[in-house]
Amino acid sequence: MNATSGRPWTADLGDGTYRNPVLNADWSDPDVVRVGDDHYYLTASSFGRAPGLPLLHSRDLVNWTLVGHALERLTPQEDFAVPRPDGGVWAPALRHHAGRFWIFWGDPDQGVLQVNAPGIHGPWTAPHLLKPGKGLIDACPLWDEETGEAYLVHAWARSRSGVKNRLTGHRMSPDGRTLLDEGTIVVDGDRLPGWFTLEGPKLYRHDGWFWILAPAGSVETGWQGAFRSRSFFGPYEEKVVLEQGGTEVNGPHQGGWVRTSRGEDWFLHFQSRGAHGRVVHLQPMRWTTDERGHPWPVLGDDGTPVGVHRKPAGPPRPPAAPATDDDFPGGGFGPQWQWAANPGEGWTTPHDGDGLRLTCVRAGRADDLRALAHVLTQRLPAEAFTAGVELRLDAAAEGARAGLAVVGDAYSWIGLERGPAGPVRLVHRFAEHTADRERDAAHPRDAPRGRARLRVEVSPGARCRFLADTGDGQGFRPSGQVFAAAPWGWTGALLGLFAAAPPGTGEAGTGVFTRYRTTGAPPSTTEEPNPREKSRP
Repeated sequence: MNATSGRPWTADLGDGTYRNPVLNADWSDPDVVRVGDDHYYLTASSFGRAPGLPLLHSRDLVNWTLVGHALERLTPQEDFAVPRPDGGVWAPALRHHAGRFWIFWGDPDQGVLQVNAPGIHGPWTAPHLLKPGKGLIDACPLWDEETGEAYLVHAWARSRSGVKNRLTGHRMSPDGRTLLDEGTIVVDGDRLPGWFTLEGPKLYRHDGWFWILAPAGSVETGWQGAFRSRSFFGPYEEKVVLEQGGTEVNGPHQGGWVRTSRGEDWFLHFQSRGAHGRVVHLQPMRWTTDERGHPWPVLGDDGTPVGVHRKPAGPPRPPAAPATDDDFPGGGFGPQWQWAANPGEGWTTPHDGDGLRLTCVRAGRADDLRALAHVLTQRLPAEAFTAGVELRLDAAAEGARAGLAVVGDAYSWIGLERGPAGPVRLVHRFAEHTADRERDAAHPRDAPRGRARLRVEVSPGARCRFLADTGDGQGFRPSGQVFAAAPWGWTGALLGLFAAAPPGTGEAGTGVFTRYRTTGAPPSTTEEPNPREKSRP
């Protein structure tokens, strides 16, 4: 943590340099564009969460803020009524053309879609299905300013199509609504010795060449490739331009190239960190020529990732990072929060004060958070941090509960529940990867005031220690054993707030959340849980 920022993570070191990652959270498959002299915009995969297509803004490529989303709901609505962390928005491409912002992406179950808007804050058009089909992913357009022609390239997901390791190109109408041919394989990774899992293409025109910057080799251990051709349809020459080398940055790949108004080139890409998700690094980029005098890009420190580097040239900018804290004014929530699926009516209640009022939605699988759409989530904001919130359970029916969770393929949560005999209890529960329902992580204890302060301390490796203060004068007490968070499908683990109740009739109550706060590294990342709790399941 940067001691001067008060944030879980700040990339700007305050001396004209930055450290990677510049976004130390799960902003998967980033793409970037510059508009004007020094306004940079970034989007990333959002998979099945809503709203989707996050929109970030920076003035220097180092300090970023989250300014909104381009996709209010995923369609078809019924397909995303439940969490689908392996579906939805995969690897979007962000461009600015003809005075409009454009985002293209592949939904592996529907095809290639696009939205566009006159400004970053919208209004964004409804999604347009440009190319229907299974397994079409990682779509990117190009408007060729030299010829006036438009193109599209996309990759393939074997899980839906049986095809992978190749890139398909199309001519496209300039309005981005129609493809003008049946498509041609422009790069076949099976014909390239040593190349596999070729995906994530980003398409550019530079110095008389068509360029496809595309990763290969898998997200955990792969590399970033560059492909060049005089013709869009090839043939393309290939070169590895970024790989781990002797660094600790595994699988550096999939991102976007941007040129500043001062003529500097930079590349933003992700690194997969397991339950912490895919964090975003910024690499310097320059051009060199080969023995024939033809250009190739050079990324990072001669092809390996940098850890600390000078910032892009320009005036100093104040340190910034996407918001995490929230007071929930008027009962609303900030753009850092996303529902686990498309939202339903009545999940929140607006009011005149502060605090988030989540309805205890009755659900058939209230005992499995992975099945609930009405979990409000945000990304883990750093490798080491503390997140906390205050909770009150109001007018709760028997079995109604609300809490603070870390959700992935395995999950754990701590919160309040109305017990079968009437009193409100503090409960701590978890579910393993293969479990279809949760079980106690610690013995329930009474919370007679129906209130609690909840906290989770996260240390490197996504090790989570849960604590609670029920107002009994003992302060925060650890609960259960340390929980090792897990990714959720294609995403990292997520922090979550929720309120739920078993099936039944009538209103089940409300979970009222106030003062959600995150700080830097927890007080102790090595302290064991309370010995009294260690023998409990």
